[in-house]
Amino acid sequence: MTRAQQLWFTAPQQVEVRDVELPALQARQVLVATEYSAISAGTELLVYRGQVPSDMSVDTTIASLQQQNQFPLRYGYACVGRVMAVGGGVEQSWLQQRVFAFQPHASHFVANTDELLQIPAAIDTRAALLLPNMETAVNLVHDGKPLFGENVVVLGQGIVGLLLTTLLARHPLQKLHVLDSFSTRRQLAQQLGATHSYDPFNAAEMAALQQTLSTHNGADLLYEVSGAPATLNTAITLSAYNSRIVIGSWYGNKRAPIHLGGAAHRNRLQLITSQVSTISPELSGRWSKQRRFAAAWDALQQIQAQRLITHTLPLSEAPTLYQRLAAGDEEIVQAVFSYSSH
Repeated sequence: MTRAQQLWFTAPQQVEVRDVELPALQARQVLVATEYSAISAGTELLVYRGQVPSDMSVDTTIASLQQQNQFPLRYGYACVGRVMAVGGGVEQSWLQQRVFAFQPHASHFVANTDELLQIPAAIDTRAALLLPNMETAVNLVHDGKPLFGENVVVLGQGIVGLLLTTLLARHPLQKLHVLDSFSTRRQLAQQLGATHSYDPFNAAEMAALQQTLSTHNGADLLYEVSGAPATLNTAITLSAYNSRIVIGSWYGNKRAPIHLGGAAHRNRLQLITSQVSTISPELSGRWSKQRRFAAAWDALQQIQAQRLITHTLPLSEAPTLYQRLAAGDEEIVQAVFSYSSH
């Protein structure tokens, strides 16, 4: 039998590492030894804070997360590791393969082979951790449909916002503006291709952005990926007639009043909710999850996404790390757990 170190969310703002014995392998299953797992500072912090509605499953499309959102529970959806053992009916060629899995944080886990993605040879193992985030960024681009010469604004430069910025910077836009309260993220966004960056809580900077956008009466396309529902009001303020506002954040049970009266109503704004678990109906005839994964793998390799990982810590330091993330530690862009001891 194999023992695993698993991370459990036991109560709001409480986590612990448990030593668990894994079940024996069944047919079509493999045992994976995790090398790294990535923390989602967006959705995962909602779980940590107890801000996910308790009457819904943690995730409806990922098999390992389809339990009800009630403590104690496990979470996490980005593990990379190597296959260490195979069950009946699994080809021996799976052994030692590098794989990605949508699995909660753990040193080892058992999964069916159809739940694993083999990591392309050209992809750095740590870069592979950001596959879900990059797939989300690709989906956001697809849903927003940026056009030649448009003024685009990205509100929020967490890991999804930064990856989205790198993709949008490849488009022939008029200008690409980004907003984030952390100066380190604003600087990084400009290194990744943003035209300008702004602090949304700095009145002078926001006035300068509005002045810049006034040439076209506002932004053409805006992305809300800050995780703060009130930020939608900032997007509305910066928008123009018939602007597209793509909402990529998931707010859990967080609420904020949204100003949809006045100019927002008369401007015929398009509010587009974007979620990566499905393909847009407009694209589903040509695009599949497999094709979108392929595009995300290519993008991860091209931008060398591992450079966005700023903190690598053992699972034992999870309580302290989550406290830092919840407090808004500006130094952390992307944190990952390392399982190098096994």
